[in-house]
Amino acid sequence: MRTTNTEKIEGENISEDLGLVKGNTVRAKNAGRDVIQNIRNFFGGELKSYSGLMTDAREQALERMEAEAEEKGADAVVNVRFVTSQVTRGASEILAYGTAVKLE
Repeated sequence: MRTTNTEKIEGENISEDLGLVKGNTVRAKNAGRDVIQNIRNFFGGELKSYSGLMTDAREQALERMEAEAEEKGADAVVNVRFVTSQVTRGASEILAYGTAVKLE
């Protein structure tokens, strides 16, 4: 599945717009991890454990969006975007969305 954050795919013509596709996941922080991250937060620097958590969440959301596009018979997804929102304290949702298209 080809995905891009642009409206077009270089060298390809879009023959059909199949509509919006999306994928999401909600991830919560780990209580044990929080202790170490709070110490790191106090002294500054990257919170690597949380960075990894969010990277994995983005990948899963993207995979779910691509699966929905495949179900619609798409060859690609254009205008791909990510949105992050806090669902509850300590849990965030990652949403990937775009437009599923057929290529000529």
